[in-house]
Amino acid sequence: MSHLNEQTINAVGNLYMTGMSEQMCAHFETLIDSKFDQADVVTEVVSADIENIDELYEELVYRIQVRGFDYLALCSESGELQMLYGEPIQLADPDPFLESMRHKERKVAVGTDESGREIVIFGVDASYPMANGEECMAMVTALPVEYITELLLREDEDSLVHSHIIRKDGSFIVHDSEVQGPDYFSNLYIKFSESDPVELDRYVDELFVSMQEGENYSTILQLNGVRNQVYSTNLPHAEWYLVSLLPYGILNETVNGLSTRRTLVMVGAFSVICFVLLLIFARYFGLIREQLEEVEEARATAMQATKAKSEFLSNMSHDIRTPMNAIVGMTAIATAHINDKEQVQNCLKKIALSGKHLLGLINDVLDMSKIESGKMTLSMDQVSLPEAIEGIVGIVQSQVRGKKQSFNVHVDNIQVEDVYCDSVRLNQVLLNLLSNAVKYTPEGGSIWLSLYEEESPKGDNYIRTHVIVEDNGIGMDEEFQKKIFDTYSRADSQRVHKTEGAGLGMAITKYIVGAMEGNIEVESQLGKGTKFHLTLDFEKAEIREVDMVLPAWKMLVVDDDEMLCQTTVEALLTIGIDADWTLSGEKALELVREHHQKRDDYQIILLDWKLPGMNGVQVAREIRRDYDQDIPILLISAYDWSEFETEARDAGVTGFISKPLFKSTLFYGLQKYMGVESTVDDKVDQNVDLTGKRVLVAEDNDLNWEVLNELLSDVGLELEWAENGQISVEKFEQSEAGYYDAILMDVRMPIMTGYEATKAIRALNHADAQTIPIIAMTADAFSEDVQRCLDCGMNAHTAKPINLDEVLFLLRKYFSMNEKS
Repeated sequence: MSHLNEQTINAVGNLYMTGMSEQMCAHFETLIDSKFDQADVVTEVVSADIENIDELYEELVYRIQVRGFDYLALCSESGELQMLYGEPIQLADPDPFLESMRHKERKVAVGTDESGREIVIFGVDASYPMANGEECMAMVTALPVEYITELLLREDEDSLVHSHIIRKDGSFIVHDSEVQGPDYFSNLYIKFSESDPVELDRYVDELFVSMQEGENYSTILQLNGVRNQVYSTNLPHAEWYLVSLLPYGILNETVNGLSTRRTLVMVGAFSVICFVLLLIFARYFGLIREQLEEVEEARATAMQATKAKSEFLSNMSHDIRTPMNAIVGMTAIATAHINDKEQVQNCLKKIALSGKHLLGLINDVLDMSKIESGKMTLSMDQVSLPEAIEGIVGIVQSQVRGKKQSFNVHVDNIQVEDVYCDSVRLNQVLLNLLSNAVKYTPEGGSIWLSLYEEESPKGDNYIRTHVIVEDNGIGMDEEFQKKIFDTYSRADSQRVHKTEGAGLGMAITKYIVGAMEGNIEVESQLGKGTKFHLTLDFEKAEIREVDMVLPAWKMLVVDDDEMLCQTTVEALLTIGIDADWTLSGEKALELVREHHQKRDDYQIILLDWKLPGMNGVQVAREIRRDYDQDIPILLISAYDWSEFETEARDAGVTGFISKPLFKSTLFYGLQKYMGVESTVDDKVDQNVDLTGKRVLVAEDNDLNWEVLNELLSDVGLELEWAENGQISVEKFEQSEAGYYDAILMDVRMPIMTGYEATKAIRALNHADAQTIPIIAMTADAFSEDVQRCLDCGMNAHTAKPINLDEVLFLLRKYFSMNEKS
């Protein structure tokens, strides 16, 4: 070998060994420091001020376990270890470890556990009380020694370097698989027995001295005829040394071959490097171009969203100021004309309308904010579809009546009436669709609500429910139909610029339907109307089956809606009743006359209130005048019949049934007129007399109480005021059984919240504690707020500001249920 090659090999070997050792030391330090940091975090998080020592130890053990340690002990000043977790452990060389702990240093050492398993021990400064009353000076954690072996030493057969971690006395901490002796020095003499013993002795002496003095060591050693580069360095936080050995055989061959192949290799390498650089440049250029395209697309999307939000905020500014200006202006006008009753009433009506509009805007913005932040959730509960639809119809009918519109409800093939869903969000979707239909349909127009069911692709435990809301209003053009469900989108048309709304309702509806894993589609023609088709797969609710069978009476159904007649006759057939149907009052009288002449009289008659020509009341009057007075004549209507009940009763109407006509609605509505014993409670009677009913109102706001007292007193209710939750509990507890008929409960109150008050009332030893209806009346209106009210024992929830129709609907519902029970 040439002198130049030998120098080159020595230089390369020294550089390689230095770099490899530094890399392994850095890797070792990173591994050890990460475990030290984990232990330090435990001492920072777990305070020594925890009075209960058992709780303190439990917290320490828990924190250590989650960080992957297998052992935990507290170390006293004298070196005694109090084990908190894992088998008892013992330090192999305790003196250096304890000395470092007394100086509050970090220290790593090795030892064994009670089973003889080798472990790596970590010590950090800590001050925790020990069981013997002393205060520890350190916290000691440990892991199996394999933790270092697996992460540090590479067992690759092709590896050039053999590495060991040893103590100053030569004993192994970690070694490779080729070790033949019990310690490093013995291993040298056994493994390299053919080497010059004098050179081995020199190497052993020099290495031992360097370790004692804490210095790095490097030398070239001839072992079994092969030159080796040896390198030793001190490892941080330990009394350990990393010793590595690199044979020069492979380097010799490589360097000797360089002289003959250098030019060819350099040319080839240069070509390869150029080619690789070209490939890298091409790939880099492609990535940069893709990133620029993505950035441009994101910028365009962001600009479009910003533009949409800016337009929305501009519209919202106008939409919010309009009702606010109306409220302020109408208040000023009413004040100026306080003695003009008609003018004041007109102003109050406009203030009420503007307030509802403003509330709708605020609710939409809050809902949209919750959706965009990802915080809107669904609360699944058991829902009766008939009750849900009946409630929706009850709320919408006042809007329909105000615009003199026709409102038709169709129910077809509804076999599963009880399902699991978020009732609040379902109501929100249906109310939004129906309210839009009312808003965008001119006076005298028509609105249809249809429901039907079919098998669900999700399986037998689900039912697919279709809800269709259709109107013959102003409709939409094709361009706006494409973006109707977009956030911050609103039609910009002279036909709708005076219509209420912020343009968020349909985006919210789309999100809720998507969260329910459903689908919503829209069809519309400008000037002809709009149709929304909602498809939802509901899980069937497990309820007690009721055998819905009635006597096979002969019945006549009279309604100007042919579809309703057909679906009602089909539903009646499933409960045992054979019915005829007709579309007008005049034809109904003919059928009644024909059957009477054949001595085959109808035994019960269903009459729609609104019929073309003769209305239902007039038809009933004619039948009572000419035929059997005992025939039950029932009026069916989607409207509140209180306005025509007196006239209908005087005309001979026996009772009333509310649309929509579900199978259960017909069964429970008819059975009491057919001499059939009731199997369950009848449907809620929304015409319950509220006069004299006493309601306890828990409300901390004087103005809210004044408004509520005035509104509810006008319908005959007697109200008592409790200024906070504690007072409401005391008033109820001191009352006699049956004194209060219901409780309206605010949620956010001082001293005791509505949630706490409800729980306290339900826990009282009072005859009415479990049965009195408690209705939440609060500005907290999200679905999770509703669910929390129900969870603490309330029966229902209504949002502020007060919706009088909804409050009266709920009160009548629970008064009716209590009277029947």
